[in-house]
Amino acid sequence: MSEEQDKQRNTRKKENNRLLTKAAIIGVVAGLLGGGIAYGGLSAANLNSNTSSSTASSSSSNTGENGSVTTSSSGTTKVNKSTITSGTMTSAYKKVQNAVVSVLNYKYTSSSSSSSDIYSMFGYGDSDSSDSSSSKKSLTLYSEGSGVIYTTANGKGYIVTNNHVISGAAKVKVILASGKTIAAKVVGKDSTSDLAVLSIDSKYVTQTASFGDSSSLQSAQTVIAIGSPEGSEYASTVTQGIISSPSRTITYNSNQMTVIQTDAAINSGNSGGPLVNSDGQVIGINSMKLASSSSGDSVEGMGFAIPSNEVVTIINQLVKKGKITRPQLGIKVAAIAELNSYYKKQLGISTSLKKGLYVASVTSGSAAASAGIKKGDVITAADGKTVNDVATLHSILYSHNVGDKVKITVNRNGKTMTFTVTLQASN
Repeated sequence: MSEEQDKQRNTRKKENNRLLTKAAIIGVVAGLLGGGIAYGGLSAANLNSNTSSSTASSSSSNTGENGSVTTSSSGTTKVNKSTITSGTMTSAYKKVQNAVVSVLNYKYTSSSSSSSDIYSMFGYGDSDSSDSSSSKKSLTLYSEGSGVIYTTANGKGYIVTNNHVISGAAKVKVILASGKTIAAKVVGKDSTSDLAVLSIDSKYVTQTASFGDSSSLQSAQTVIAIGSPEGSEYASTVTQGIISSPSRTITYNSNQMTVIQTDAAINSGNSGGPLVNSDGQVIGINSMKLASSSSGDSVEGMGFAIPSNEVVTIINQLVKKGKITRPQLGIKVAAIAELNSYYKKQLGISTSLKKGLYVASVTSGSAAASAGIKKGDVITAADGKTVNDVATLHSILYSHNVGDKVKITVNRNGKTMTFTVTLQASN
């Protein structure tokens, strides 16, 4: 072989080595980008290499600084029984799982039959009737939602759900976690808060959920939503997310509500089910989600739940009285903490004010108007208690009766003023 041929052969070897090295680097990078798929391929290559050089029939494991490689004879792979099966929220779920129910709303529907139907053909029709057709009413499953059993008393188990879940129902049933379907009675309902209370025989109750303090919630806190999305076929479905905002003011049925915003998946059928914290406490009742924006754009991860503190106030009154008679001020407000600097400037809110409720409008002839409260005022306290959000103001007002006098403190153009308001009944 000539010296020139030797040089060419050595050059080709060096080039091949460079290509192999480059291919190996690409393989490692692909493993980082592709996760377990590429990494599994590398592990398999190592395993095959080890197997070809070893005749051991038993399994062995080598642990290095980058992980471990298990060697065994072909076809003897086993499941590791020490696998961790409990996730962070599993224990929280177990504290409420048997308290969550599916709620079935039945309504009467009319159906007509005539003497020409198949029953008449076999002699079951009303041949003496001059009218060849008749109308019949039957109970039909109209909608499904969720609910949670929260207590038992006087032989009854009490369930909280959404008002819109049982609205217009001729009959209500619930499906327990065990799968058993039983009749339920509507104890009370309230369209303003979108809450309702049902009762069942306490002998069916195997677990009750407890309420946590929704005022202590923080953004990014982990939560789970439990319910029956798309109906009881998917009962006890659990979705996990975070608290996107512990206090968000929205308008529902022309009423202002302060709700918890979460990105835990909430779908049709989840309504009335619990939003649960890591301690297994119900901190909200799932009520609605934003599916699209005003411009028609699709929206993901924006679900809303009624805060537990307001839930407890409402359901206690529903159990005692069957309905809610609300005292009101007759104003619409916005929490300053939720407004950005642009809106604060547009509304003329002092930059020194960090908390409180901006009065966006005052209804003519209302309790607030009669007392002297005006649009542009910032409510900072009620009954001597600091007010930073709508839920707090509602809680203070709902602790009073219609006709009671309440002192409302406001900031007007930097000056603190206090008004005595005589509460009126809501419409």
